Amino acid sequence: MDDLKVVSQDEWLAVRTELLDREKHLTRLRDEVTALRRRMPAVVVDKDYRFAGPDGPVQLRDLFEGRRQLLVYHFMFDPSWSEGCTSCSFLVDNLGHLAHLHAGDTTFVAVSRAPLSSIAPFKARMGWTFPWYSSYGTDFNYDFHVTLDETVAPVEYNYKDRATLEREGLTHHLHGEAHGLSVFVVDADDRVLHTYSTYGRGLDAVLTTYNYLDLTPLGRQRYVNEFPHHDRYEVVTADAGHCH
Repeated sequence: MDDLKVVSQDEWLAVRTELLDREKHLTRLRDEVTALRRRMPAVVVDKDYRFAGPDGPVQLRDLFEGRRQLLVYHFMFDPSWSEGCTSCSFLVDNLGHLAHLHAGDTTFVAVSRAPLSSIAPFKARMGWTFPWYSSYGTDFNYDFHVTLDETVAPVEYNYKDRATLEREGLTHHLHGEAHGLSVFVVDADDRVLHTYSTYGRGLDAVLTTYNYLDLTPLGRQRYVNEFPHHDRYEVVTADAGHCH
């Protein structure tokens, strides 16, 4: 903050209106990209995925809860971990009241490979109320490229194959758990269609804490994996907040 320039009101207003022009350009560009996203084609999901839910086994179609659209957040939670990833926890902490999504005929759920016996106590500890299912023992995470294990399926993350990831130095995406968000819709023939998936910084838009901090002089201040679980701020250490 020591290098923050202090100017007159007139000078500030000139800089602010110039920035406003660029903000408006960004908004228009975002609207164009959003329209293109809505016009994406779809793929029929014909694999019979089965998930473990609090009321027993369910299929992908059941996750919609009777609504037309489904958002699946691929929450990083390896079966061997005792708690979910801090970065994913930071993201779902930014969820608003689900009633607003439901009013838009859309359901939000989280899916992880961890068993329900690990998910349930962690979810209770964090105070979350969104539906959370286990995909343990299924192909779901591998098919949507959020569990990376070359012995199960070819490595791909954020639409980059192994060779591309290695060439770009993204070797941390060659194995283990990764996060992402996938969108599904039910069509007039009651088919489940996959319309969109995004990974990495493609999820910045839903990180409302970052969107608020981006309005401030100090900005984001820390990388996404440097946020601890929200119940551990009082015991944060220098290396806290990183995923397993």
